[in-house]
Amino acid sequence: MKRFLSVIKNRFYFIVFISCLLVIIASGNEHQVIKTDNMNRSKSLEAIHIVTKYNNILEEVKPLHVASIEEVASNGEANPVTFTGTLTGYGPDCEGCGGRVGCPPRQDVRNGNIYYNDREYGQIRIVATDPSIPCGTIVKISNLSFSKEPIVAIALDRGSAIKGLTMDLLFESEKSTNFIGRQRNVFYEIIRWGW
Repeated sequence: MKRFLSVIKNRFYFIVFISCLLVIIASGNEHQVIKTDNMNRSKSLEAIHIVTKYNNILEEVKPLHVASIEEVASNGEANPVTFTGTLTGYGPDCEGCGGRVGCPPRQDVRNGNIYYNDREYGQIRIVATDPSIPCGTIVKISNLSFSKEPIVAIALDRGSAIKGLTMDLLFESEKSTNFIGRQRNVFYEIIRWGW
């Protein structure tokens, strides 16, 4: 009888052990579904970028590398985009410049203020871009001969000579841009599309 009780006791412990193990395994395999509903049935660009950034972290999606300004314009709103282009520099006192940037809030840059305080990215540089890239777009600029660190800038200006995959970085004055020249093979990554 003692042996019989011992066998039942061991089987009971074995069943409890297996049950606990199954519960632990099952609780570790929870899948969360992220669902976004748009109550107004209107497109929220900020929500798209938040979801895109989150999905990129989860899925390790690489940005789409494009080769023309048309591809930047057609893909930039929905996808992270990178491209290789040219960078030049300009000052607020350049020929034909009025001293204010072309995009709202039309910041006066004649006082040497080459930065913009963005609520999401903080103090960042100002850059002139092709009109296909909307005002308020945030771009990370790297592979520069004059800076080992990437420069984060906001598209707040336009220029008659700024077309295609060329951007023009704002400096304190036109004279202070002599060292930059025309930087080729500059790597651009758009990290926010417009405001």
